[in-house]
Amino acid sequence: MSRKGRNFETQQMEVGKTTGAILTAVLAVLSLTFLFPIILVLMNSFKSKLFISDAPFQLPKAGTYVGLTNYVEGIRKTGLFPAFGRSLFITVASVAVIILFTSMTAWFLTRVKSVFTNILYYVFVFAMIVPFQMVMFTMSKTANDLYLNSMYGLVLLYLGFGAGQAVFLFCGFVKAIPLEIEEAAMIDGCSPVQTYFHVVFPMLRPTAVTVAILNAMWIWNDYLLPSLILPQEKGTIPMVIQNLKGGYGSIDMGAMMAMLVLAIFPIIVFYLSCQKYIIKGVAAGAVKG
Repeated sequence: MSRKGRNFETQQMEVGKTTGAILTAVLAVLSLTFLFPIILVLMNSFKSKLFISDAPFQLPKAGTYVGLTNYVEGIRKTGLFPAFGRSLFITVASVAVIILFTSMTAWFLTRVKSVFTNILYYVFVFAMIVPFQMVMFTMSKTANDLYLNSMYGLVLLYLGFGAGQAVFLFCGFVKAIPLEIEEAAMIDGCSPVQTYFHVVFPMLRPTAVTVAILNAMWIWNDYLLPSLILPQEKGTIPMVIQNLKGGYGSIDMGAMMAMLVLAIFPIIVFYLSCQKYIIKGVAAGAVKG
């Protein structure tokens, strides 16, 4: 290689290193920006409520540190443990029915080619872009009329609102599954139901994990839909945290910060343990048909 070629290659490597360093610095700043609110809430959960408003950005010190007092008070005032059980049931049950029914629907829409299935597929896609605020009043009235104002009814409502995105992701993945695999299973004597559960569904695992993560984060943190459907005494974690707001705008900020930490901790752990599946599953579910 000539000297000119080597110089050009060296320059390209230096440019690449500089670009990489700048990109790393930008991403580091973005990461700190996103983590800062969580760190702020965690830090203030150990401070006296009198000092949270006056000095929210200061670390807890001798005069402001209250230990676990905010956590104990918050649990006592909100009844966090029963609400945790209700949130856990609603989240797990909703995610389970979303994965089961939407994956079956996607398999049917992909394998059965007709005008009806095409229209139904685009209805699911359209449901992804309809804002919840457009239908929430009609939905809450209908839910009351059909006696769906309970944890079990809320699971059905989450199935309806989560179906659009899940069907879209599952359809993309099912299109990548060779049809010959299913035909071989049917030749071996499998019924359509057996083919789905023994052949198709195990292959949908990457997308199923992605759908589970995205919906679990949404359902666990959701406040608006449960507040429209459930009575206050049977509320989820986001609902009972609102009970820390008193009359005339008074808020027990210390207890609220502590309860926010307890509320976000389980879903952060769940996300961190499963995050590696998100990109893999989205890429698998966005394949060409």
